[in-house]
Amino acid sequence: MAAAALSGRGPCRAGWLPTLQFVRQAKSVTRHWKAMHFERQKLMAVTEYVAPKPAIPAVCSTPRVHAKKEENGYAKLLHRQVAEAFQDSKMIAVCQHCFTPSDEMLMMQHRLRKHNIHVKFFPNEIVRPYLSTSKYKNLLPLFVARNLMIMSPEIKVKEMLRMLKRVPQISLLGACIDDTILSSQGVVSYSKLPSLEVTQGQVVGTLSLTTSQTCALLQHGAGHLSALLDQYVKQQSGGTGEPDGQAGEGQAEPGPAAGAAGL
Repeated sequence: MAAAALSGRGPCRAGWLPTLQFVRQAKSVTRHWKAMHFERQKLMAVTEYVAPKPAIPAVCSTPRVHAKKEENGYAKLLHRQVAEAFQDSKMIAVCQHCFTPSDEMLMMQHRLRKHNIHVKFFPNEIVRPYLSTSKYKNLLPLFVARNLMIMSPEIKVKEMLRMLKRVPQISLLGACIDDTILSSQGVVSYSKLPSLEVTQGQVVGTLSLTTSQTCALLQHGAGHLSALLDQYVKQQSGGTGEPDGQAGEGQAEPGPAAGAAGL
């Protein structure tokens, strides 16, 4: 027991403490966060380092890479249909399409189809890219909302306006007739013009009238001259066949005039 107590390997006696004790003492925190003084804040803000900007912005030096969006098959089909419709039509009318009952729309399409006039519905996202690169680019301001197009390979303005009057929900915005862009009022004025056959007849009549007048003026001098010559020949032939008494009277008539001249 004594050896064990001396070596320190035995159990401790009551009231005995070891010579070394490890005690963990927590250090008190004496530095708490404190707001910076106002004057120091101003000084730090003034003396803050500002890195110089590059001469060329990074946005300008690095080109933007845009991902190409491939069109689906339906969009390609609509693009092809729009191009074919514009190429095959001489009369293209752009209308504002408000809500119209389906039965009235079908009736209007049926009546227009009798005159070889067709109603086309294309989204503006399909029509506007085609118009921007074609000769119809001046029609772009008309495609701003829900539109429909009335197309025909023939110029039949009167029939189109007659059908549009029956459907007040569809208003005419403008048209391109025979490669000429017209407003709605211009289309109405164009419909009042005579047909091509009547105009051609009027032109031919005017040209023939001018030609006949020219021929009459050229022949007037020769005809008048021939009439004068005929009259002169008649007078000469009539003068040679007069009796002697009349001839003597004719010769005696200038006598007083000659006497007066002598006086």
